[in-house]
Amino acid sequence: MLTAKGLFQEIIDNDEAFRLFCSIAASGETQGGWENARIAALVAPGMRELTPKITRHGADEDKHGRIFNALMRKRGLEPVPVPPDTDYTMLLEQRGIGLAHDKLRRDEPLTERDIVVYLAHSRVTEQRAADQMDMLVTYFGDHPELGKAIHMIDNDEANHLAYCHEELLRLAREGHGRLIHRTLRESALVEIQVYRDVSLAVMRHMGRILRWPRPKGAALAAGIRGMYAYERAAGWHRMVDLRMPDRLDALGGPATPAPVF
Repeated sequence: MLTAKGLFQEIIDNDEAFRLFCSIAASGETQGGWENARIAALVAPGMRELTPKITRHGADEDKHGRIFNALMRKRGLEPVPVPPDTDYTMLLEQRGIGLAHDKLRRDEPLTERDIVVYLAHSRVTEQRAADQMDMLVTYFGDHPELGKAIHMIDNDEANHLAYCHEELLRLAREGHGRLIHRTLRESALVEIQVYRDVSLAVMRHMGRILRWPRPKGAALAAGIRGMYAYERAAGWHRMVDLRMPDRLDALGGPATPAPVF
């Protein structure tokens, strides 16, 4: 029987598959770190109280990239180039999710609308990240090689999601509610498509590395498409609701340093 735990165990047990998995994860986190650092540098003048939190968000994601690279180094592995069809952050940007990189490379202040859109996009993508880390903690939280790293990243992702909820609720009270609602819905519907496509691509690459038989690959692809159908019908709603989090001011302090893994 195919299970998420079994599939991840196969990936963890194979150096080439593990290297690809960590390379994809490290690249996405590093990209997110750069984006947040640029947003913090260009934050709209009327929203500069958010600068320390955006800066910490970026620092956390940079740290996650370093952690995934460190996990590879512990096995004597080097990162591999990320296949374009597995590059979640790049594909999201191509579909209009996230602030365009050409905008972030310019030294022009962002608008208040830009910051609201950034937070709404982050609320959607951080939900995905938090869900994935919760799953990994459930299955591998006590893993001798990965457990410590997984718990640290999981805690950070929970903080990031709480920050998005709290700040979007505050901005909604300040009159940005309609923009927030529209952006959340549009972002979620695009994100679930990109996530489906990236998941299918990752499974194809892993299937090649691990030499999965064709029926196994077909079953996994069917499962991914089935999950997309569920998310398209109803599951996307979990990515757009806003509620006051239990963790208030979750990014209000300095970033937690990463120990050596």
